[in-house]
Amino acid sequence: MINTGEWIRQWAQVRPGKTAVIDDGIPCTYGELNGRINRLIGLFLSLGLKKGDRVAVLLYNSRPYLEIFFALSRLGAILVPLNWRLSVSELTFIVDDSGSRLLVFDAPFADNVEKLRASTGLEVFISCGPSPTEEAAPLIGEAIDYESSLRAHPATEPELPEQAGDGDPHIIMYTSGTTGVPKGAVLSHRKTFFNVLNSDMLFGLSTNDVAIVVRPLFHSGGLIIGSAPFLYKGGTVILKRRFTPTEILETVERYRVTVLELPAAVYQFILNECRIQDYDLKSLKGCFTGGERVPVHLLRALAEKGLAVSQIYGLTEASTLLWLPMDKAREKMGSVGRPVIHGDVRIINKHGKQVRPGESGEIIVRGPIVMNGYWNRPEETDRAMRDGWLHTGDLARVDEEGFAYIVDRKKDMFISGGENVYPAEVEKIMLGHPKIADVAVVGVDDEKWGETGKAFVVPKAGVQIEAGEIFDFLKDRLAKYKIPAYIEFVAALPRTGSGKIRKYLLKGRKGK
Repeated sequence: MINTGEWIRQWAQVRPGKTAVIDDGIPCTYGELNGRINRLIGLFLSLGLKKGDRVAVLLYNSRPYLEIFFALSRLGAILVPLNWRLSVSELTFIVDDSGSRLLVFDAPFADNVEKLRASTGLEVFISCGPSPTEEAAPLIGEAIDYESSLRAHPATEPELPEQAGDGDPHIIMYTSGTTGVPKGAVLSHRKTFFNVLNSDMLFGLSTNDVAIVVRPLFHSGGLIIGSAPFLYKGGTVILKRRFTPTEILETVERYRVTVLELPAAVYQFILNECRIQDYDLKSLKGCFTGGERVPVHLLRALAEKGLAVSQIYGLTEASTLLWLPMDKAREKMGSVGRPVIHGDVRIINKHGKQVRPGESGEIIVRGPIVMNGYWNRPEETDRAMRDGWLHTGDLARVDEEGFAYIVDRKKDMFISGGENVYPAEVEKIMLGHPKIADVAVVGVDDEKWGETGKAFVVPKAGVQIEAGEIFDFLKDRLAKYKIPAYIEFVAALPRTGSGKIRKYLLKGRKGK
């Protein structure tokens, strides 16, 4: 059976002394990593964890995150990554929706975890790292300590009660829904394996490859594209809670990094804050970006500095679908490339036919790289997957050589600093304000984050409301990146005859 958790064990047999992970400057070999994963499986088994159980993880990028990923995979339990930027109410929904019974968390999140303990069905808590202050939440003292508990279990290979792999789920990765309710995309071992094979071929990987993981591991981009392919291939991944632009270039130089995949906003920060020519970046064989709007002027400016960046297109439900080869980064600047090898990717017109050159259509995909479906949401699954095809809702056009260019994104959704923002979710919260009668949120261009939110607010009749009141209202209800940066008060929203808001008219309004 295909089981993603086996990769580290196999490399530990072949090259036990090879560095697998460098976490905040501390290296860990494949042999050491495998021993720690074995100990962790022992801990999970002692807690009664079994195949199919869900484990929520609220951690910064770190080696324990990867240890949990591989340990749960081998055990057959399911990882539920939590976005630490979310509010407690948003985290509560995901924990309860997934039915997670165990949470592994970083000590700095203890206050939020204390609230989760009171509001969810979580039963077991495991804390990573020291308490941030002497006055940390009471939960720290009651939680199981990650490191000391690992030492209490053997590093030898554990006996597993059940086999897991192939179509069995090993991750439920939540993505905000257009209805305002997050949906858990169920990702199988087989899906991750074929996604990794695509990355292996397109990055051109070997055991000598080294990658910096800047994207958070709670995202598909950080876990399945940025980390898993390199560990599958026996390479090295470099982790840190947060890299500054300067630290990224210093790390490339120091560790001879070979593949760099960063959000477009981070490349912009590098351009703004660093003298790229002062660093030795000759080890880089490829630079990549994806997941958000990438201005061609940014790609051009990077290329002029010696960093030719290729674009990737994908989504949580199917990971990478389109990929621009490294040798086409300059020639096809602005393109997201051609379909990946493993997966049937097509761009179709409204009649379901393959588009002609210059014609726009929707990107659809089928095959082993597609999710099993949405967790406990059969109707949502049926809407997204029709006749075996996942309909992305994203539009692209192709040129004469078959290279694709993104035309538009899922209706209304925009991406701010690498994070998906779904206006329906934000609007739903804003309508809870006692002074707001109606609201529409759209994405607007932003120099720093690529896009950010702008809210058009209709106040209730006879009341006065200030923007500051709305920002204060949203502060504890939404993740910071979801809160609109701009608010404009209007008398009414433009609507169609059937009552739908005509957001394209709002996007076209001048000013912020």
